[in-house]
Amino acid sequence: MGSWKCGSCLSSLLIPLALWSIIVNILLYFPNGQVSYASSNKLTNYVWYFEGICFSGIMMLIVAAILLVLENDNNYKCCQSENCSKKYMTLLSMIFSALGIAFSGYCLVISALGLLQGPYCRTLDGWEYAFEGTAGRFLTDSSVWIQCLEPAHVVEWNIILFSILIALSGLQVIVCLIRVVIQLSTILCGTYSVIIQPGII
Repeated sequence: MGSWKCGSCLSSLLIPLALWSIIVNILLYFPNGQVSYASSNKLTNYVWYFEGICFSGIMMLIVAAILLVLENDNNYKCCQSENCSKKYMTLLSMIFSALGIAFSGYCLVISALGLLQGPYCRTLDGWEYAFEGTAGRFLTDSSVWIQCLEPAHVVEWNIILFSILIALSGLQVIVCLIRVVIQLSTILCGTYSVIIQPGII
């Protein structure tokens, strides 16, 4: 019973993480609070992967909702025995937790790539990825950020928001991974007890 309550707490934690991911991803479309760059498609290409909105956001909300339903003690029995039903629900919960790892992992990877690539901005040579060939070295050298003339403060904007997305999706991966470990141990321990009971009797 304790593992189920622990799992329910972890599932509930996924909800605010998903909501924040949606908010942060939406902010990436409006560098420095301006709408014109999104409408003219002058944003880094990685924001169009919808990693925070769809995968670490909406899909994770769906996963969290399903996990909370599966962990409800009043769920319908799928087998004749209560032990069988709990094992089946635990297996389903583990599968959806694994899906959560995939969704949040996708957001983590895309956000990291967006961070390393740098923003799409106007330089003296026109609109380009000014730091694409620096392998992320520009992240620790703020003196080169002035190369981006427009949008204003776009480098800081991208670094902060992509870093937050990485942190949020990373937490989601950790939460889902903990859930998988807990559920896997529940299944294995439950199977072991079923095997040894006939010998005891």
